[in-house]
Amino acid sequence: MTTTADLRLQHIVEKTAVALTDTAGRFHKRHLTDAVREQLTREDLDPHIKAAALDKLAQSLVTGFGEHRNPRRRRTNGLFHPQDVIKLGNGIWIWMARATDSDLLEWRRLSRKNRVRVDLADNEVQDYTDERLDAFRAHTDVLYLEDLERVVFGWAEDHDDQAGLLGS
Repeated sequence: MTTTADLRLQHIVEKTAVALTDTAGRFHKRHLTDAVREQLTREDLDPHIKAAALDKLAQSLVTGFGEHRNPRRRRTNGLFHPQDVIKLGNGIWIWMARATDSDLLEWRRLSRKNRVRVDLADNEVQDYTDERLDAFRAHTDVLYLEDLERVVFGWAEDHDDQAGLLGS
């Protein structure tokens, strides 16, 4: 569920991204992060919007902690480190030192499921880019993907999409 506060925060990020976009349509994530931070400290935000921003910050910090503590292959002992955490799904994490055999079974199942999902998503990206690169080669007069999508693939702006971000 997207709240009014979430929408306001998304708008701040989108507006800032548009402002940072260069003439080639590019912007740098680090610059965007810095500019959004500056915008959030400068703006007089309602308390519920500040609370939503703090929630997002806390979620980001927890996610970073989980990524940092995710088991990785080490020179010795394979993946094991007692201070790493295993993610068991539904928001349940367990310190690796305290994992049981059933925890390992669940971790393996989720890892396999995630790998299949990632592979499917990557296949979709590979197929899409292969098709668009072939179209760019066939239509050498087209410079930008947006034009290629309109001319070759019949893309039309759907007003239910996030259309108009670059025009805002």
